[in-house]
Amino acid sequence: MAQKDSLSGLVWIIEDDEALGTLLLEEVEDAGLESCWYSSAEQAIRVMEQRCPDLIVCDLRLPGMDGLTFFRKIHDNVSNSPPGFIIITAFGTISMAVDALKWGADDFLTKPLDLEHFMLSVKRVLERKHLKEMVNEMRGFLSSESFHGMYGKSTAMRLLFEQIRRVAKAQGPVLILGESGTGKELVAEAIHQESTRCNSPFLPVNCAGIPEQLLESEFFGHSEGSFTGATKSRQGLFAEAQGGSLLLDEISEMPLYLQAKLLRILQDGSLRRVGENREHQVDVRVIAATHRDINKEVRLGNFREDLFFRLEAFTLHVPPLRDRGEDIEFLAARFMQQFAFASDKKIKGFKGRAIELLTRYPFPGNVRELSNAVERAVTFATENWICAEHLPARIRNYQSGSKTASVNFDDLTPENERLLPLAEMEKRYIRHVLETVDGNKRRAAGILGIGRRTLYRKLGNEII
Repeated sequence: MAQKDSLSGLVWIIEDDEALGTLLLEEVEDAGLESCWYSSAEQAIRVMEQRCPDLIVCDLRLPGMDGLTFFRKIHDNVSNSPPGFIIITAFGTISMAVDALKWGADDFLTKPLDLEHFMLSVKRVLERKHLKEMVNEMRGFLSSESFHGMYGKSTAMRLLFEQIRRVAKAQGPVLILGESGTGKELVAEAIHQESTRCNSPFLPVNCAGIPEQLLESEFFGHSEGSFTGATKSRQGLFAEAQGGSLLLDEISEMPLYLQAKLLRILQDGSLRRVGENREHQVDVRVIAATHRDINKEVRLGNFREDLFFRLEAFTLHVPPLRDRGEDIEFLAARFMQQFAFASDKKIKGFKGRAIELLTRYPFPGNVRELSNAVERAVTFATENWICAEHLPARIRNYQSGSKTASVNFDDLTPENERLLPLAEMEKRYIRHVLETVDGNKRRAAGILGIGRRTLYRKLGNEII
């Protein structure tokens, strides 16, 4: 992990020699650290009830309680993130150093002190303590309220977790419905991990991310020479997922002719590779997901009704973040820990109106949008707190009385051109999202629930 540009923390100097104590105090403060000097261990103990330091530099021989006894007292009584400890002495012996380090002291320095060596030790101990705290925070992040990588304490999420456990025990196909950014792929993987297929492959595939002319070959495989460019045989995604689970994400984008072939697999487990006449049997659990209104797609003729009936037996609805209000603060804190750890920043939490702004915003991009917002806030936070000004402008400026949570489509359409073709309306909405995220195409694609190549294709490769 990269070394921090500057350290922070409170350092106590416990030294009965006033001249040396003052010198060490000045050295520590010149490095930008907060520091206090005490002439005895008893004096430091009385102050410790009010505030515990990050590092203690303590002489071994002190009037009253000696340094090693003081260290043992600290070690026994401060279990939650104890301070680092450096022992210094003019009477150092190897046995003393071994005893100190055996009890958990971080370093043992002998007088006369080399000030450069002393400051290197101070910085190293503080950095190690900081790293240990971040690791502990990360462990808490990974374990607290987690269900296969999903986090939530709301009633809606607890119900979803229970539904996943029940559906995982069955063998039929599963249909996952939910808006973009709600975590449908995580739900699919949780179903796989909770099932008896957990030791076999889990293969997620985005149906909208594969060129239409390659779809049949990608899914079902092909024989050598079956079409131009087929220089060798390919077994296909269903064969690769044999014994496991195959997630067909954005299944509503699958062409109708391919839906018919999928229905055949769901019915009898057989498929035919491109260029072959014989049938192959596969044992794969199909998990389908879409952010679209699947009933509407059936009515419009874009999705086969018989395939929908085959999939809907086990249907899970992933709740949007706006229906999980009590989870927003909880998730924001988890994302803050995650991104602070990744960027080696010691962020303590949210300050001022930051949490209020997050909890009142409806998050049309759902959990993915919240994650992006917190990542941005951690990146731009200059101190140890995330404040309102570190959040994206759309969250800071959101008015709860507006008619729509995401975008007012009238604002995207000129007064004399209210009715537009769907493709043009889609393009204007994509431009609006891009403007909202300051042109960041990765974030825009994430909020829209599409790949970046799809984003470029929908915009006609125009540069924005």
